[in-house]
Amino acid sequence: MQDFALIVSTTLMYSTPLIFTALGGVFSENSGIVNIGLEGMMTIGAFAGAAAGYLMGNPWMAFLIGGLAGGLFALIHAIATVSFNADHTISGVAINLLAPGVALFTSKIMFSGATMTPTIPMESKIPRPLNGLFPQGGILDTMFNSYATVFLAFILVFVVWYVLYKTKFGLRVRAVGEHPGAADTLGINVSRVRYMAVIISGILAGLGGASMSLAVVSSFRPTLISGQGYIAMAAVIFGKWRPQWAMAACLLFGFSTALSVYFGNPELPFSINENLLSMIPYIVTLIVLVLFVKSSKAPTALGNPYKKGER
Repeated sequence: MQDFALIVSTTLMYSTPLIFTALGGVFSENSGIVNIGLEGMMTIGAFAGAAAGYLMGNPWMAFLIGGLAGGLFALIHAIATVSFNADHTISGVAINLLAPGVALFTSKIMFSGATMTPTIPMESKIPRPLNGLFPQGGILDTMFNSYATVFLAFILVFVVWYVLYKTKFGLRVRAVGEHPGAADTLGINVSRVRYMAVIISGILAGLGGASMSLAVVSSFRPTLISGQGYIAMAAVIFGKWRPQWAMAACLLFGFSTALSVYFGNPELPFSINENLLSMIPYIVTLIVLVLFVKSSKAPTALGNPYKKGER
């Protein structure tokens, strides 16, 4: 039973950055903008969060700075795709190349040539709100004594669902993603809505990266965000561009990571090659995409440029 609790705890921990980032993808893509740049936005958010956490000692300010860093790179993506009608995929790939380069370059400047940030002290990491509530070492303590970002991610799922489906802004986001020409004739500023959706997307992806460097680990290193942004994109597709189902997909991918961690335990009576274990989350991602991508219906105008006045 303790092993099960450990797997649940690890699943929640590794799902959290994916949930933040996938929610960002849901926002951007419901507005019609493909955001492959989630990987790069996570990376810059992870670096900014770790650097701020080490220098400032305030985890929540560092967490916010990580989100703002992701939003800044999302603004670049929005300028390229919304204002200049650049190809969404090419712009996203450019973000994924630019953001890690900026993170490494800035790290070398700030930390005497080091490509990774110094380790954040334990007291400067994201806190565990339920610490001490359950008996230490018990099953409930193992399962739910998680970092605050875990609970925040699940709260945000409801918030994003409510915003998209119960507010005027959410209706406009979905309208410009389905038929921007019709939305334009109704007086909706398509460019403004898409800018806002993409920037929100980047902020959430940056928070996802910061939750990785401020909670899951205690520093930023070049390999910290290794494909999580792409897995979050897969979760958006698997979740049919809906926040609640994207969350479910992130939990599935987090569970696959938890399995790879669990089976890598040297105390088990058997051993599995670590390279095979590290492949598990990506294999699961490929299988899910192959099985479900055809049944997923994307927003009608997703990836299509729009110029004011077009129908």
